[in-house]
Amino acid sequence: MRPLKIFLASLGFRRSVLGVTPPLGIMYIAAYLRQKLNVEIRIVNQKISNMPNDELVKQAKEFGADVVGLSMLTTNAYSLPYITSNLKVALPDALIVIGGPHVSALGAKSLEDNLADVAVPYEGELAFEALINAYLGGGDMADVPGIFRRTEDGVVTNPGIIPFVEDVDSFPFPAYDLIDLKAYWKVNAMTLLTHMKYVSLFSSRGCPFKCVYCHRIFGDKFRMHSAQRVVEEMKFCVKKYGVDNFEFVDDIFNHDKKRLFEICELIGKLGPKVGLSFPNGLRVDELSESSINALTDAGMYYCSCPLESGSPRIQKLIGKNLNIRKYLENVEYIASKRIFTYGFVMMGFPTETEEDLKQTMEISCMSRLHAASFYTLTPFPNTKIYDIALKNNPAKLRNINYNDNEYSHIKFNLADVPDEMLFYYQRKANRDFYMNPYRIARILRDLPQTQRLPLFIPEYLKRLSKGIFG
Repeated sequence: MRPLKIFLASLGFRRSVLGVTPPLGIMYIAAYLRQKLNVEIRIVNQKISNMPNDELVKQAKEFGADVVGLSMLTTNAYSLPYITSNLKVALPDALIVIGGPHVSALGAKSLEDNLADVAVPYEGELAFEALINAYLGGGDMADVPGIFRRTEDGVVTNPGIIPFVEDVDSFPFPAYDLIDLKAYWKVNAMTLLTHMKYVSLFSSRGCPFKCVYCHRIFGDKFRMHSAQRVVEEMKFCVKKYGVDNFEFVDDIFNHDKKRLFEICELIGKLGPKVGLSFPNGLRVDELSESSINALTDAGMYYCSCPLESGSPRIQKLIGKNLNIRKYLENVEYIASKRIFTYGFVMMGFPTETEEDLKQTMEISCMSRLHAASFYTLTPFPNTKIYDIALKNNPAKLRNINYNDNEYSHIKFNLADVPDEMLFYYQRKANRDFYMNPYRIARILRDLPQTQRLPLFIPEYLKRLSKGIFG
């Protein structure tokens, strides 16, 4: 019996300096399906080459796909109607499945404007396996729990949900062999650096915190790979592909303190020196000097430090409840190690006042952060912040356009201040932050590897011009 041909694609175009990383979600699914079923799989990441939609459809047809899986963010979902309608023409008998954060956010609505057959929310491995088994068994998917499917009577939501896997160590390594890893070394990673022999890693899934702007794609329970499993994957990538840099893209890498120290200790025994970056998942106020020292000794050179808001009132509203004093202390200590620190700041929260905006700007500018992005909040469906916005000002939500916007480009205001005031403080924050001569000197001194400087300068100038011209 010939293997079932599955074509998995991550959708989206690269439109700015923001990084492109390997599509770990579909790489995990591919590895798991190969372990469980008789399948042949091809992976395509539309962003890595800015592949046109027609080329993506052409490659799926040339592959002879029986099943096409499309993963996307909500900002990339605008292309679904075109892609799915053309796939139906090119591969009329193929099963078209959509998934990723967009489906987890919109649920059954994710099937309304396109011709996909099935939508799979949340964690994909077990759900996709059940879906394929149903497909091979004759196509009746009514018993696959938690999926959304198209029927003659419309879109149906199957009852139940496939549970999250507790033992994430049971999953195989992502299917690195199905991507051109070297292609990712030629473009910006999430750290805004490039020409590094790197891979991205999930060392855990899920987050126990209740931030109202976040989705619960991996659930609200912290499920971690063991320290041994994390370093085994790193060792595999070093030996197999010559990797010497690792990006940890967990929601919250440092939630388990004991594991953090175990990972750092094992990395020290890895052999060759490697670099570690955390562009996403460190809860900075939960770090200690000893954990920062351990991460530094293990090779950390880049650390994202999400602040979101400098207002204690807004911190409480959004459920992050960051200890701002501890945050500032730890950022200063990390920066003292000459580790490049990058802050994420959001403005435009519901009920946000001018005083809240001032606090956020002042905290950001007084911090020892090397760099920061000052975003305006975008409330995505199926988040608590969306529900708050819907209650406070439903008219504003009707004007949201999610189509392929980077976070920094969406100008949207849910705050209790006029648009002009919100964007004034966004511009002023960029200007005051980046025109600090001391900060400029520290950027020049501490940006990892001086040959990367030409890559950061355009980003710096963009932030500065945003502060001056808006």
